[in-house]
Amino acid sequence: MIKLGNLAQDRWIEGEGSGKALSSAVTGEPIASITSDGLNFRGMLEHARNVGGANLRKMTFHERGDMLKALAQYLMEQKKAFYALSTETGATRADSWIDIDGGISTLFVFSSKARREMPNDHVYLDGPPEQLSRNGTFVGQHIYTPKLGAAVHINAFNFPVWGMLEKLAPTLAAGVPAIVKPASSTAYLTERVVRRIIESGILPPGSLQLICGGVGDLFEHLNCQDTIAFTGSKTTAEKLQQHPRVVSESVAFTAETDSLNASILGPDAVPGTPEFDLYIKEVVREMTSKAGQKCTAIRRIIAPAPIAAELVDALSTALGKVRVGNPANEEVGMGALASLGQREEVRARIGDLATEADIVYGGREDFEVVDADPRKGAFFMPTLLHCQKPTGSTAVHSVEAFGPVSTVLPYDTLDEAIELARMGEGSLAGSIVTNDNGVATELLLGTAAYHGRMLVINRHCADESTGHGSPLPHLVHGGPGRAGGGEEMGGVRGIKHYMQRTAIQGSPDTLSAIGRRWVRGGEEKDPGAHPFRKTFEKLELGDTFRSGLREVSLDDINHFAEFTGDTFYAHMDEEAAAKNPFFEGRVAHGYLIVSFAAGLFVDPDFGPVLANYGIDDLRFITPLNYGDSMRVRLTCKQKTLRGDTGYGEVRWDTEITNQDDEIVAQYDVLTMVATDAHWASVQ
Repeated sequence: MIKLGNLAQDRWIEGEGSGKALSSAVTGEPIASITSDGLNFRGMLEHARNVGGANLRKMTFHERGDMLKALAQYLMEQKKAFYALSTETGATRADSWIDIDGGISTLFVFSSKARREMPNDHVYLDGPPEQLSRNGTFVGQHIYTPKLGAAVHINAFNFPVWGMLEKLAPTLAAGVPAIVKPASSTAYLTERVVRRIIESGILPPGSLQLICGGVGDLFEHLNCQDTIAFTGSKTTAEKLQQHPRVVSESVAFTAETDSLNASILGPDAVPGTPEFDLYIKEVVREMTSKAGQKCTAIRRIIAPAPIAAELVDALSTALGKVRVGNPANEEVGMGALASLGQREEVRARIGDLATEADIVYGGREDFEVVDADPRKGAFFMPTLLHCQKPTGSTAVHSVEAFGPVSTVLPYDTLDEAIELARMGEGSLAGSIVTNDNGVATELLLGTAAYHGRMLVINRHCADESTGHGSPLPHLVHGGPGRAGGGEEMGGVRGIKHYMQRTAIQGSPDTLSAIGRRWVRGGEEKDPGAHPFRKTFEKLELGDTFRSGLREVSLDDINHFAEFTGDTFYAHMDEEAAAKNPFFEGRVAHGYLIVSFAAGLFVDPDFGPVLANYGIDDLRFITPLNYGDSMRVRLTCKQKTLRGDTGYGEVRWDTEITNQDDEIVAQYDVLTMVATDAHWASVQ
């Protein structure tokens, strides 16, 4: 039996004493001992802030994204050993795939988000500038910068790999170091993964620390720059949230707690329809995946009363086909609970539920267990209950049996289905199975406020659906009320949780310097030559090109209409156009104006500008009548180097005005511009 290590201040340290013994969920045999006694928790926090944070903040968002990608690739090479150890937690191969591959995939997604949706810089701009004065010399801007503290991650036992990596990915992308505290019963798998992460040498010193055991006096040393991300019971979350230091320092606290998730079967989804079959499959999968030990699992089955009996029969038949036993055996569909203690906890909670609902399948201790000793392993039979009067009950809406347990709750009307869903008092995930979009809309709008995520599934999306219980890194994971009131992941939204949003005010030039994005009203620099002749490095924010005037004639409008086929009346019919409240007569096509603008600012010869790949935020403001003239101002607004590709993205602030200096159109032009090295290589 090994003794789990703690990673503190970049050193592996065994806690004092023999520690608590951890056993296999399958065989009951001891696997490891765990203790964090004797750790210098204050020193760990200081090390994270002073060493880890400082190292991470030197990196840009793109560099941190590259780091996450490299880490994900490395862990993919190591995952075979993780799978072998994961079996001891009671996980089947399919369960381990969700935990291990799912966690690594989350690293990949956040790597992509950081590199594609964030700047290759240290400051993240939140929205456009706000003009605060009449003449534009005083402006405002919201920015995000990394917090200067540590992120304390307290994770649950059910997903020892994904639970760590889904928190770690956005934290490191934000530039904040993490101290990870896994749940003890499955900490041996988390510790194994952390050892491999550290051995890779990919993370800078201080970025990651690990506590295997209790957190000691860690909370006594938190400050306002620290963040806590907690997954576990609502009781524990409330206790931690009320810690005096958390309260006095206003420590940011994100919680994911108890969740009595519901899945609603629409009245159209009767036996014989594809939706009914999908529902059976989805409920059984959610009850038995990870032996029901998922915070997103379906606990409440809300179904039309007229078909409740048929639903119970169909679910019972399907559950009867699930073989329970040693997760290493390929014939097994459901493994063990995480521990014997967890098994007793589930039994006790079923006793609470049975005061209001009938056990219609399972609930027995004498059931077949494949390739394992049921007396030693934490095996549990899938159990289905049926509550005849769910609106008058309380336990079925408040007691969570964290295992393969779910309760059928019949409804008569959609309003009653909505009421039942709301009685869960806040859930991480809900789902609706129906092929009637009217029903889907009514149910979703009636229940969305009580859920962090909602899945609507029918025959059209089922094949590609990730399912009721699968959190995705692209979408927020969390929920209101009983579910903790927090959010995790959600792409860039999750990264922002570990950053401080600050409103800054000043002159356009000052804000341009801070955010490294040119602000209108700021200095327009003379580039010395056409800016399209300059490489990425030589371009400066504020480099500006101003064109001469070009008249737009009636022949231009007629030719553009004939050439493109755009003969909309506002461009072709003087009388009809004059009836339009926005025009005085025939006007130039908006896209004609944009096309002419390109002709006014483009330098045609071969040069460092490699491609125009888009236009953002195009707005037409003042109509351009035939006989009017137009000119263009093109200003280098933002530069984003794309790693070692040989080019970078340059965003150009573009403004078209008429002969009276009225703004006709505004937009951003996006180009790819060669670096010095690439341009030299192709000359």
